Amino acid sequence: MIPVFIISNRGYAGKTLLAIGLGLKLIEKGYKVGYMKPISKTPVKQGGEVYDADALFIKEALSLSDPMNSISPFVLSYEMQSLLFEGKSVDAKRRIREALSAHKNKDFLLIGGAGDLFEGATLDSNALTLIEETGGKALMVEAWRGDLSMDTLLGGKRLLQGKFAGGVINKVPANALRHVEQNVKPFLGGKEVNIFGIFQKDSLLESITIAQLIEILHGRVLCCEDKLNEFVERFSIGAMDVDNALAYFRRVPNKAVITGAHRSDIQLVAMETSTKCIILTGGLSINDVVLGKAQSKGIPLISVPEDTFTTVDRIESVMGKTRIREQRKIDRAKEIIDTSFDTDGFLQGLS
Repeated sequence: MIPVFIISNRGYAGKTLLAIGLGLKLIEKGYKVGYMKPISKTPVKQGGEVYDADALFIKEALSLSDPMNSISPFVLSYEMQSLLFEGKSVDAKRRIREALSAHKNKDFLLIGGAGDLFEGATLDSNALTLIEETGGKALMVEAWRGDLSMDTLLGGKRLLQGKFAGGVINKVPANALRHVEQNVKPFLGGKEVNIFGIFQKDSLLESITIAQLIEILHGRVLCCEDKLNEFVERFSIGAMDVDNALAYFRRVPNKAVITGAHRSDIQLVAMETSTKCIILTGGLSINDVVLGKAQSKGIPLISVPEDTFTTVDRIESVMGKTRIREQRKIDRAKEIIDTSFDTDGFLQGLS
C-alpha cells in the first residue's frame, strides 16, 4: 500500500477536488483505492457517531466499502480539545495509526491533508509526522497566488525531500495560464519539482447553490423554491442607472444580482438576462410586478435584512471556499483529472 498525502500550505486550495478526481481515475485504472482524513474539524453525525463531513462525502463519491472509523478516525471536537488542554489522553495517535493499518490491502491510500503541514502537531499526527512514519509520498496542491506559489512548491520539496512526489497548481486565472505553463512549470522542473497538473480556475467548482447562499445570508425565499439547487457562478451588484443595467447584466452569465429591494427597475432588467436569482437587500417588501415576473421566469427572489455592502462582504468571505459536495462538481473534478493531470507521470513518481 502506498500512502499518498494530499497536502497544501493553506486551506481551500483544492485538496478535496484532487482526492475525488484522482481517486476515481485510479479506480478506473483498476487499482484498489482507499481514502482517509486523519483529523477532522468539520464534524457530522451518522448513526450516533461523529465523523468528518468531507470524508463521509468522499466515501460515497468513490463508492468505498471501508468502515467510517477507518476513513475518519478522529474528530477534534470541543470536548476533545478541552481534554487536550487538561493534559488528558484523547487517543488520537492510536486511532489514526490503527486506521492506517486497516487500509494495508489497498494499492493506494489517499490521505486528505489539513489546512497546512503542521496542523495536528499537538496530537503528534500532523502531515510531516505521518509522512515520515508511513514512508508515504506527498502531493502538494497550491492555489495560484502569483509567483509566490513557486516559493511554496519549492519550499515543500526542500522540506519533504524524497517524500515529495510533486505538485498541482490549481485555480489559475485564464490570463495567467500561459505564464504558468510556459514559465513556471519549466522553472520548477529545473528545481526537481514535478508539476503533474495545472488547473484553470473553474466557474462551476467556484460556484455555490442558491440554497447555500440562503443559508449563508440568512435569507428568506419569496418564490421559486424548486430552483434552489441551481448553481450561481458570478455576482453582479445592481446599483447602476437602469439605462446601463441591461448591457452590464448581459455580460455576466449564470449570476445572482444583488440589489436593494426598492430597485424594482433593476430587478426587472436583470430578469431579461442570464440570472439565477435576485438577492433583495434591506428587508423591505417586494413589488408585486417583480414577484409575478420572477415566478413566471422561475427566478428565485431572496430577501435579506442587511444592506447591499454587508451582503456582498458576506458572500465574498465564502466564495472560493465552497465544498465539492454536488454530483456536477464530482463529474467536473474527474474531467479535470482526465484532461489536465499527468496520471502516468504521477504513478512513476511514486516509485
